Amino acid sequence: MKIAVAMSGGVDSSAAAAILKEQGHELVGFTMQLWNQRRNINVDENGDPLPSRCCSLDDVYDARRVAETLGMPFYVLNLEKDFERDVVNPFVQSYLDGETPIPCVACNSRLKFNSLDRMALSLGCDKVATGHYARVEFDEKTNRYRLFRGKNHWKDQSYFLWELTQDQLSRSLFPLGEMLKSEVREVARENNLYTAEKAESQEICFVPDGNYSGFIDRYLEHENREAEIPDKGEIVNQQGKVLGEHTGIHRYTIGQRRGLGIAHEKPLYVVKIERLKNQIIVGEKEELGSLEFIAKGVNWVKFDEPNEPVRALVKVRYRHEPAPATIHALPDAHARIVFDEPQDAITPGQATVFYDTETGEEVVGGGWIIRKDEG
Repeated sequence: MKIAVAMSGGVDSSAAAAILKEQGHELVGFTMQLWNQRRNINVDENGDPLPSRCCSLDDVYDARRVAETLGMPFYVLNLEKDFERDVVNPFVQSYLDGETPIPCVACNSRLKFNSLDRMALSLGCDKVATGHYARVEFDEKTNRYRLFRGKNHWKDQSYFLWELTQDQLSRSLFPLGEMLKSEVREVARENNLYTAEKAESQEICFVPDGNYSGFIDRYLEHENREAEIPDKGEIVNQQGKVLGEHTGIHRYTIGQRRGLGIAHEKPLYVVKIERLKNQIIVGEKEELGSLEFIAKGVNWVKFDEPNEPVRALVKVRYRHEPAPATIHALPDAHARIVFDEPQDAITPGQATVFYDTETGEEVVGGGWIIRKDEG
């Protein structure tokens, strides 16, 4: 086949390309330039540039070197405007709304796969391959493409792919789905790829130091939107008693324990963020748990929207252990998820992913967590 390969400049996508090359496919490499590092937003408190991570100019250079080593044509797609519109702006707004967003899901499904699909089709490519640790299979009985977790559960990235449509899944290839990270690095070494020993990126690509609130402050200042930076406000308990002062709601997340600045006989955690009241609500550990929540933007992968309640194992964040729950489909691509047992720190803005109950391997669907009163 002729395959378009997404080249991030890391070892995973590099190894994926090498594997496909060995299988005899015709490859075309693509790297996406997503974030303009020269805007002086990603700087430390001294104004010095932060070390770049995924999707930086250095990564574009690394991807080009890998493509040259493998003898494949290589293109760079400048998607900076699309990335800022579809990923960065929603990320900032979500924090301003008192949520904790996960931009990598939207970046994968709405930006990367959409853009690669268009380019791949224009060049006559049959498939789009990435270095994700996930698996996709076609089921002839149901005439659907099915999405599964990667063999390496610690590296599994199916959580970030639940928004992919049947059309997108039909053209997706994940060569690393059955592999462990050690095996992937060995493939890169055997092919003398420059990225074989490259360290992994752990943070969101446009926030390389992990300081989300600092990035939001600098971004709003750069865009002359300083007035939107959240003001200080009250930290209260569930009964409304004022316990302290917060420094801006975008600096807090559900489940947070450190940095509250409150002396209390028992540890306190953020249990809710009230944007309209500009309040952070805190409580003790047992107050973190919730039995149910509402999800929006639900995409059903395994089957069309069900008419009956669905039993599934549900994740409410990437490192959350999937827990048994019943999912009730609601109008307008919403769903109500009810857990068998309370789960800690269910956080608006995060993605929730549903897995099958038999093996926990197949993605049934997913959605975006919202507050219950918004459903």
